[in-house]
Amino acid sequence: MINILLIIAVLGIAVILVMRTIMKKQNAEVEQIVEVDDKTYTLEKMTEFVKKRLDEITKINLYDIGLSEAELQRRKNKKYELKKALKGCTYGDVNDKKYVKELIYDLLSKEYGVDETNVSKAIPFDVPSLLTDQDKFDILLYTYQKEFGYEALTQIIKKYDLAVLKYLAGETKPSYVITGEEISNIYEKENLVLDFQDKLNVVVQRIYQHYKGYSSIDEVRDMNIDGVSGGVSGLPESFLSQVAQTDGDYLDQVLENKVPRACDSIWIFFQGKSIRLAFLSFGTEAELKRVCQNIYKYNNPGQLSDTNGYKINEMKDGSRVVVVRPSFSETWAFFVRKFDVKRATLEQLIKDEGKEQAIDLLKYLVKGARIISLTGEQGCGKTTMLMGMIENIYETMNIRVQEVAFELHLRKIYPTRNILSFRETDTISGQEGLDVQKKTDGSVNIIGEVATDPVASWMIQAAQVASKFTLFTHHAKTFPNLVTALRNSMLRTGVFTDEKTAEEQVVQVLNFDIHLVKDFRGKRYIERVTECIPVEEKNLYTFDHRKEKTLEGKFDKFFDNATNYFTKVTDREKYRYVNIMEHINDKYVLTNRISDANIREMRNNMDESDVEAFDKFLEDNWGYKVKDREQELAEEKLKSIQATQEQEKKANKTTKTTKTKEKVSEVPAKKRGRKPKTV
Repeated sequence: MINILLIIAVLGIAVILVMRTIMKKQNAEVEQIVEVDDKTYTLEKMTEFVKKRLDEITKINLYDIGLSEAELQRRKNKKYELKKALKGCTYGDVNDKKYVKELIYDLLSKEYGVDETNVSKAIPFDVPSLLTDQDKFDILLYTYQKEFGYEALTQIIKKYDLAVLKYLAGETKPSYVITGEEISNIYEKENLVLDFQDKLNVVVQRIYQHYKGYSSIDEVRDMNIDGVSGGVSGLPESFLSQVAQTDGDYLDQVLENKVPRACDSIWIFFQGKSIRLAFLSFGTEAELKRVCQNIYKYNNPGQLSDTNGYKINEMKDGSRVVVVRPSFSETWAFFVRKFDVKRATLEQLIKDEGKEQAIDLLKYLVKGARIISLTGEQGCGKTTMLMGMIENIYETMNIRVQEVAFELHLRKIYPTRNILSFRETDTISGQEGLDVQKKTDGSVNIIGEVATDPVASWMIQAAQVASKFTLFTHHAKTFPNLVTALRNSMLRTGVFTDEKTAEEQVVQVLNFDIHLVKDFRGKRYIERVTECIPVEEKNLYTFDHRKEKTLEGKFDKFFDNATNYFTKVTDREKYRYVNIMEHINDKYVLTNRISDANIREMRNNMDESDVEAFDKFLEDNWGYKVKDREQELAEEKLKSIQATQEQEKKANKTTKTTKTKEKVSEVPAKKRGRKPKTV
């Protein structure tokens, strides 16, 4: 009996020791940090705690704890969910980010012991004079975000008119910049009152952005703006080492933050304007490097290395991201470009006076299955305008998209339509992707950007035979430049060897060009809509030399025909272009009428209701009555045929007369009843 009791006691002690060991292992860090000192509640200490605690949660062996089967499965699911969230939040997934932040909030409030009295040791909320510009901005953005969501930054900029040109101290030219002084003034005006939950949420965001987020731009990137970039201004790190050896005073200015470094460079693209956020910084070159190395990783696009110094990819929310690094670029830098699919409608993009006629024109061009190019500089809104135009493609048409990186995301806007997008990869070129499209029963080809010669060449070929019509973007500045660029691409790829033939192929395919502009104020609008009209080759040769009786007259007529020939061979105009619509004095004005050939083709591709509306549009804006014009064209065609027939009859008559005279001249003089002349 005593032995049994001893065995039970030993087993009980063993179980207690094992359980205490496990509990100590789980809460070792918590017990150590409970020993409070002056630095316990700093951001650095709390960040270190969060990192270690989350690492323990994801790496703990659940089978060693002795849990029940139900509890074990629950803990395994929670562990898997956390691992997935920690990975997904670095790709730009806002839901995973929210999950991780909530877990950090619980760790700090329940395990670390953060309360109303010590939360201000991390960020001095109660002493505004001690707050940094970034602290004030984080508090402002958090407060506005509670009311406006992802429109928070837009609301702040619009309310306080921050997106305007301004002169900074010591600068002679204005620039778009938001300074720390402006943020401080806004913070004072707002006079915000935060409770404990608000303060802790701000602290959690600060910890998260340095742990798994994108540093100072983490919340800015999530806002509904056009884009954000970093590392694109300021002094590179390599330059500082050179300055240290030659100019000590200049280096002191840099260290005192009087001269910005590359890691101080944060810019946003807001409504067509590039605005520098002078009050934000990554702090160190290492932090900028960390952001660049993490921001492009969605879907494993490959390693960014010194030999492969750039990466183009998309993020989980559809943003396009481009990352570059030394030695390809002078500093680490990234460019995130966001496309707001909810705002990509023609009604929201075209806002100036005369917008009704402009919107109707673009709709009819798309419904009429015209081959359209959208041209303009970077950031002028070509891709967004393309997204808005696609809405007017008939539902019965299958859409195939080719892009460098996924930007259009048409299936998010039209989930029930037959749409498939392709993109270039390291092993599949744009040319190969376009070749595959030919075998996917597509009616409409959309090319995100004609940036390379093979893609431009294939686009021309596909527009001729492979699809109903094509939409594409290009960076040409003028319409002749667009034709020249496409022609040169055809020549460089070896499709054609003759310039004139290549140019003829381009102008026969290209119907309309929509040119977009972004002015220095950041306003984006359609500058012009241009129609390309191929010049028909007319037969200018004549047989008038047969009517001439003198040799000089025959030579003159021969040289006229020779002149026409050399004109066609050398400098004959292959096309002419006219502006259908122009932007004049902040107003869209319809100018020249669409050509008869394009009107006829557009009407053939529309359904009955759209044909009626299009006919009314032509009559209201240009006084063009389709039926009257069709009758006129038929009469002109009949007259042309009759004139040609009469010309052929005269030519045949002249030929017969000439042949008769030649036969008569061949008959000897005796047979013609005349005496031969005596010499």
